[in-house]
Amino acid sequence: MADNVRRVAVISLGGTIAMTAQTDGGATPTLSADDLVAAVPGLADTGIHVQVHDFRRLPGASLSFSDLLELAATIETLEVDGVVVTQGTDTIEETAYLLDLVTTGDMPIVVTGAMRNASMAGADGPANVLAAIRTAASIEARGTGCVVVFGEEIHAARWVRKTHATSPTAFTSYPGPIGYVAEDRVRVLARPDAAPTIDRHRVATSVRTTTFTVGIGDDGTLLQALGDHVDGLVVAAFGAGHVPMACVDALTDLAKRMPVILATRTGSGPVLRQTYGFPGSESDLLARGLISGSTLDPVKARILLHLLLMSGTDKDQITQVFSTLS
Repeated sequence: MADNVRRVAVISLGGTIAMTAQTDGGATPTLSADDLVAAVPGLADTGIHVQVHDFRRLPGASLSFSDLLELAATIETLEVDGVVVTQGTDTIEETAYLLDLVTTGDMPIVVTGAMRNASMAGADGPANVLAAIRTAASIEARGTGCVVVFGEEIHAARWVRKTHATSPTAFTSYPGPIGYVAEDRVRVLARPDAAPTIDRHRVATSVRTTTFTVGIGDDGTLLQALGDHVDGLVVAAFGAGHVPMACVDALTDLAKRMPVILATRTGSGPVLRQTYGFPGSESDLLARGLISGSTLDPVKARILLHLLLMSGTDKDQITQVFSTLS
């Protein structure tokens, strides 16, 4: 093999991209990484050498933290120029952000999938895999952290979200994609600041975290019940970080017992710090010991919190890590 040949590993975790319809009509994961790569038209013309790895064959919703941490360990052993992870779209944003937090170096790590399985008309898997392989092999994508490539757009792991249940353009990010693939070229227009780094080798403790989305009429009863079963909590609050007044006492108590992250359920924009002053406002809750999630949406805030707790990080250190996000 020539020294200048770019080498990319494609690691399959399952998901819709690896699914075909069964006789009963329901789609299940059946395709291997070899199958996925073989179905990509034009791949041979790129000159990229592709290695394939069957890692899991699961729906995205059934992946676990242990699966993803083992995936990160596997990636560290590969002698390639870039990595593509294919998986179910349900949890792509979680996988991408976790890998962003626990992997180091400039090598591109790209996560992709498909909204339409291989048995459907207009299956989008092959096009997404081709764009992902091009991105992983490119010099331009080095140093961007983990990214999601979907519909030929390149999204930073920190900002990407699945915002539609079925559309092939389900993945978006605020303030927008950091690049795109067009005419066989990878173009990176922006580079996010480096994510906090969590030492994967320290991540060992078993913990429970969850997200509580506030709604009109919440009185704190469910929050109090959650407190007996979790080690950390993310509150997906109204607007810029607000909750019903009736929830304030419960959150005050929880914040004394565990790290409670205050995020916005809107999915984009920051949690404010001192604009509002009523009971249950962002300034009131932060004064009561909640930790600002800054611009992280609740899904990403939980991933970061969970990994920090798994690595034995105490509340003061967790507060410091989240403070760097602003």
